[in-house]
Amino acid sequence: MYKMLVIMDSPSTIKPYKDTTVAMLLEAQARDYQCMIAAADNLWLDNADALVAAHGIKVRDQNEDWYQLGDQQQMALTDFDVVLMRKDPPFNMQYIYATYILELAEHQGVLVVNKPQALRDANEKLSALWFPDWIPATLVSGQAERLREFVHRHQRSVLKPLDGMGGSSIFMTSPGDPNLNVIIETLTEEGQQVIMAQQYLEAIKQGDLRVLLIAGKPVPYMLARLPSGSDFRGNLARGGRGEPRELGAIEHQLAEAVGPELVRRGILFAGLDIIGDRLTEVNVTSPTCVRELDRAFGINICADLFDAIEQQLTA
Repeated sequence: MYKMLVIMDSPSTIKPYKDTTVAMLLEAQARDYQCMIAAADNLWLDNADALVAAHGIKVRDQNEDWYQLGDQQQMALTDFDVVLMRKDPPFNMQYIYATYILELAEHQGVLVVNKPQALRDANEKLSALWFPDWIPATLVSGQAERLREFVHRHQRSVLKPLDGMGGSSIFMTSPGDPNLNVIIETLTEEGQQVIMAQQYLEAIKQGDLRVLLIAGKPVPYMLARLPSGSDFRGNLARGGRGEPRELGAIEHQLAEAVGPELVRRGILFAGLDIIGDRLTEVNVTSPTCVRELDRAFGINICADLFDAIEQQLTA
């Protein structure tokens, strides 16, 4: 029996019917794992010992009263076979410090998913630039003049911070937008913070596609997140509507281009964001959409994920 720790946000904040971490816990429990959870701020180091204050957890596949916690225990991370890092962004210094603690445990033999160094290296916005043949026109800068020039060159553009999630603080703008300067000033904190500008893609109207990769291979189904009539963003957290679909030829090609590099970097589970035939983000911190696809197609994505985890545990 394997012992698993999940670093995650408070379960009281989670909507279990759509939460991928819940699906992971359900699958691990079905495999008779001993499951425990902890918040990232309950990790610490005592000399070279990586420690955690964690609760045992039992889960049920229901929307109310879905979990039961045991008493909090102080444990060494080396007591666990596998640690899943499922803390949601923002990707801030506290998050980075947590990856350093997890990396020490990794060096002592614990499997951490995804690899702590990969979590630091693969900024979810910037890592798309590892694949320049697949991205839309993109600029990363904190300089207002460069950002304004990009918007004038590409007309409708999307500006966003590098550390957010769920569509937070993403703006669509254009050269004639009277708020363009304010958007740039706000996002860059008056030039003190770099941000990302991307060419607006009309294909967003057909959906912001989430494609999941396990050990570099795509799940054969994806979730198209369609914008509501009042918002250009497809994010489900911003009122977008999810439409399950089978992968098409473009999505397979893009996954084949991206997958090997993610595996090389130690990213076992990732979510690609695709608009049309362009890659816009590579999600590695806490990819979602598992539960929507499982329900729509009668599949169990986390079974494939845990097969991949167990293959690494027994390698």
